[in-house]
Amino acid sequence: MKFHLETAEVYVPDGESVAKALDRTTHICFSAHQDDIEIMAAQPIIECFQKKDKWFTGVVVTDGRGSPRDDLYKDYDDDDMRLVRFKEQRKAAFVGEFAAQVMLDFPSKVVKDASRKETVEDIIEILHAAKPQIVYTHNLADKHDTHVGVALRVIEALQRLDESERPARLIGCEVWRALDWMVDTDKVLMNVSDHENLQMALLGVFDSQIVGGKRYDLASMGRRRANATYFESHGVDATTGLSYAMDMTSLMNDPSKNPVVFAKEFIQRFEQDVNDRIRRLS
Repeated sequence: MKFHLETAEVYVPDGESVAKALDRTTHICFSAHQDDIEIMAAQPIIECFQKKDKWFTGVVVTDGRGSPRDDLYKDYDDDDMRLVRFKEQRKAAFVGEFAAQVMLDFPSKVVKDASRKETVEDIIEILHAAKPQIVYTHNLADKHDTHVGVALRVIEALQRLDESERPARLIGCEVWRALDWMVDTDKVLMNVSDHENLQMALLGVFDSQIVGGKRYDLASMGRRRANATYFESHGVDATTGLSYAMDMTSLMNDPSKNPVVFAKEFIQRFEQDVNDRIRRLS
């Protein structure tokens, strides 16, 4: 693979060659920032953990330079934070036994600029090498600009592949804005009941964020437990951890679809559900 930035890197926890590490990939997640993968893609990480026929690869698109910082890290400059966040992401990949961890190292401003195609081209390089069965990324209703930018760049990259090269599914996951508002029939349910210890370990390695004032570890585990309990109002809990996602496969397979219209359809179904319930009970 040839990436646009010489500072991009591929880390393979078990020491396999990069080509073989990516070739064995079945599940891949493209995230905006270091720790997004562990927040939104716990289910595929768990599904692939300790399996010989399933392998998870993570891809972080941005460089992590703009991260908030406090405590031990309050005097770190942007370059220092980049090095810390890369190190933390490698730790997570080792703990989760990823097939590979790619860091593309782009500034956020490049990702958010639709006219810049470098990120799309690098994503295509990875997809050609990995040929994953399922792709995970941010959902289009996320409230973080860089997250939505990454999702749009991933969609464009997938659309530019030949149909025979595309994965079976494209899943948009929750980070900055939960997806519990979607109607139940629209939700992709990701059971994360197993390996809570592994999930906590994956989130916990990002010390610069946790000590820096953002308890993503507690918040993410709490959201998963809350989703599991509040999913069904008239039955006992079927899971102890649940994450929600948005199926974006149709966007991948139909370039004529407008992402704005696609996202709006989910909102309209939610609006209709609320309206129908109020009318029915009034």
